[in-house]
Amino acid sequence: MSVKRIVPDLHALEPGAGRAFYEDVLGLELVMDQGWIVTYAAQGNAAAQLSVMAEDATAPVVPDVSIEVDDVDGVYAAARAAGHEIVHPLTDEPWGVRRFFVRDPHGKVINVLEHR
Repeated sequence: MSVKRIVPDLHALEPGAGRAFYEDVLGLELVMDQGWIVTYAAQGNAAAQLSVMAEDATAPVVPDVSIEVDDVDGVYAAARAAGHEIVHPLTDEPWGVRRFFVRDPHGKVINVLEHR
Protein backbone atom coordinates (compact mmCIF):
# COMPACT_ATOMS: atom_id res chain seq x y z
CA MET A 1 0.00 0.00 0.00
CA SER A 2 1.24 3.48 -0.76
CA VAL A 3 -0.02 6.95 0.08
CA LYS A 4 -0.82 9.15 -2.92
CA ARG A 5 -1.63 12.40 -1.10
CA ILE A 6 -2.57 13.85 2.27
CA VAL A 7 -5.13 16.65 2.46
CA PRO A 8 -5.89 18.66 5.62
CA ASP A 9 -9.65 19.08 6.15
CA LEU A 10 -10.43 22.47 7.70
CA HIS A 11 -13.83 22.94 9.35
CA ALA A 12 -15.89 26.06 8.49
CA LEU A 13 -19.57 26.99 8.48
CA GLU A 14 -19.33 28.43 4.95
CA PRO A 15 -16.64 26.55 3.02
CA GLY A 16 -16.69 28.87 -0.01
CA ALA A 17 -16.31 32.08 2.01
CA GLY A 18 -12.50 31.85 2.02
CA ARG A 19 -12.11 31.50 -1.74
CA ALA A 20 -10.51 34.93 -2.30
CA PHE A 21 -7.97 34.24 0.46
CA TYR A 22 -6.91 30.86 -0.87
CA GLU A 23 -6.83 31.98 -4.52
CA ASP A 24 -5.65 35.59 -4.34
CA VAL A 25 -3.38 35.47 -1.30
CA LEU A 26 -2.00 31.92 -1.43
CA GLY A 27 -2.26 31.34 -5.18
CA LEU A 28 -4.21 28.10 -4.88
CA GLU A 29 -6.75 27.02 -7.47
CA LEU A 30 -10.30 25.89 -6.70
CA VAL A 31 -10.45 22.30 -7.98
CA MET A 32 -13.71 21.10 -6.41
CA ASP A 33 -16.82 22.78 -5.01
CA GLN A 34 -19.70 20.60 -3.83
CA GLY A 35 -21.18 23.24 -1.54
CA TRP A 36 -20.51 21.34 1.68
CA ILE A 37 -16.82 20.98 0.74
CA VAL A 38 -14.40 22.98 -1.38
CA THR A 39 -10.89 21.86 -2.29
CA TYR A 40 -7.96 23.99 -3.41
CA ALA A 41 -4.74 22.78 -5.03
CA ALA A 42 -1.39 24.26 -5.90
CA GLN A 43 -1.12 24.84 -9.63
CA GLY A 44 0.92 22.07 -11.20
CA ASN A 45 1.01 20.01 -7.99
CA ALA A 46 -2.25 18.13 -7.41
CA ALA A 47 -0.78 16.46 -4.31
CA ALA A 48 -0.59 19.83 -2.52
CA GLN A 49 -4.21 20.40 -1.54
CA LEU A 50 -6.45 21.46 1.30
CA SER A 51 -10.19 21.13 1.77
CA VAL A 52 -12.60 23.31 3.71
CA MET A 53 -15.83 21.65 4.77
CA ALA A 54 -18.94 22.41 6.81
CA GLU A 55 -20.12 18.82 7.10
CA ASP A 56 -19.68 15.50 5.39
CA ALA A 57 -22.36 14.46 2.90
CA THR A 58 -22.62 10.84 4.09
CA ALA A 59 -20.60 10.44 7.29
CA PRO A 60 -21.57 11.37 10.86
CA VAL A 61 -18.49 13.56 11.48
CA VAL A 62 -16.15 15.88 9.61
CA PRO A 63 -12.71 14.28 9.27
CA ASP A 64 -9.53 16.04 10.36
CA VAL A 65 -7.46 14.85 7.41
CA SER A 66 -7.95 12.83 4.23
CA ILE A 67 -5.35 10.33 3.09
CA GLU A 68 -5.58 8.92 -0.43
CA VAL A 69 -4.11 5.44 -0.80
CA ASP A 70 -3.80 2.91 -3.61
CA ASP A 71 -5.48 0.07 -1.62
CA VAL A 72 -8.27 1.32 0.65
CA ASP A 73 -9.56 -2.22 1.21
CA GLY A 74 -6.15 -3.29 2.53
CA VAL A 75 -5.93 -0.30 4.88
CA TYR A 76 -9.48 -0.95 6.11
CA ALA A 77 -8.60 -4.58 6.86
CA ALA A 78 -5.42 -3.52 8.68
CA ALA A 79 -7.26 -0.90 10.77
CA ARG A 80 -9.94 -3.40 11.79
CA ALA A 81 -7.39 -6.12 12.56
CA ALA A 82 -5.51 -3.69 14.80
CA GLY A 83 -8.72 -2.82 16.65
CA HIS A 84 -8.97 0.85 15.66
CA GLU A 85 -12.40 2.49 15.85
CA ILE A 86 -14.11 2.66 12.47
CA VAL A 87 -16.12 5.90 12.54
CA HIS A 88 -17.68 5.53 9.06
CA PRO A 89 -17.80 2.17 7.28
CA LEU A 90 -16.10 1.31 4.01
CA THR A 91 -18.39 2.97 1.46
CA ASP A 92 -18.48 3.55 -2.31
CA GLU A 93 -19.48 7.21 -2.60
CA PRO A 94 -21.39 8.68 -5.57
CA TRP A 95 -18.56 11.16 -6.29
CA GLY A 96 -16.15 8.41 -7.26
CA VAL A 97 -14.27 7.42 -4.13
CA ARG A 98 -14.27 4.36 -1.90
CA ARG A 99 -13.53 5.41 1.67
CA PHE A 100 -13.85 4.87 5.39
CA PHE A 101 -13.15 6.95 8.50
CA VAL A 102 -10.94 5.65 11.30
CA ARG A 103 -10.00 7.28 14.61
CA ASP A 104 -6.24 7.51 15.15
CA PRO A 105 -4.57 7.00 18.56
CA HIS A 106 -4.77 10.80 19.18
CA GLY A 107 -8.54 10.87 18.67
CA LYS A 108 -8.38 12.45 15.21
CA VAL A 109 -10.70 11.21 12.48
CA ILE A 110 -8.87 10.11 9.33
CA ASN A 111 -10.73 9.80 6.01
CA VAL A 112 -8.92 7.02 4.11
CA LEU A 113 -9.89 6.96 0.45
CA GLU A 114 -9.15 5.60 -2.97
CA HIS A 115 -10.42 7.13 -6.21
CA ARG A 116 -12.38 4.68 -8.38
